Amino acid sequence: MNVLVFAARKGGSGKSTLTAHLAASRPAKSCLLIDCDPQGSLTLWHKLRNNEELTIRSGLRGVGEIIKSAKKEGFEWVMIDTPPNMSSIVTEAIRAATMVVIPARPTVFDLTSVAETIALCRDVRKPYAVVINGAPAKREGVESPIVSQARAGLSSLNVPLWHGQITNRTNFALSLADGEGVREYDASSFAAAEIAGLWTAIEKSVKVINGASGGSTGVMHKVAA
Repeated sequence: MNVLVFAARKGGSGKSTLTAHLAASRPAKSCLLIDCDPQGSLTLWHKLRNNEELTIRSGLRGVGEIIKSAKKEGFEWVMIDTPPNMSSIVTEAIRAATMVVIPARPTVFDLTSVAETIALCRDVRKPYAVVINGAPAKREGVESPIVSQARAGLSSLNVPLWHGQITNRTNFALSLADGEGVREYDASSFAAAEIAGLWTAIEKSVKVINGASGGSTGVMHKVAA
């Protein structure tokens, strides 16, 4: 069983959004959602979805026992949405992670705040990667200067970083309002392609983390010493 934890100390970084869109990309019966954020955005989306096949549980009191039960129940993936802080629940979730996804918007405030989450991942030796989220759209295939600067800054700190970006697109919000993922809402959209690309990178990374063969092309995780 694979445990993906979406963590970032900065509120509004896109943890709940990415969790929902990626979960909607998976066969519902193989994926369990855990909402650890008191704000409950992921829980609200699940209610709007009104689909009993995709299971969600509250992790406000911790995730350890929920993860143990999920493994016994045969879930292939557990996706955990965490609150924007460095609480004991966030630490517990990261300790249980197969991989930690750290969303960050390309602003100085977001990029500065990822340092604490990265430090925790390194301390407990958990694979992690930063995903640039809410980015300006590319122009003629070229990313915005603010994204390039953010990418260069993170790379200079030896931070593993997804090569793509999640762009600030209306379809992401519209699909969530309908209780859907963007790949369900409009499978041919640029937004759907970005989520598909991110999921492919996560799957490749998790296979390598789990010791599967197939090389490291496209892998974005790293365990720092």
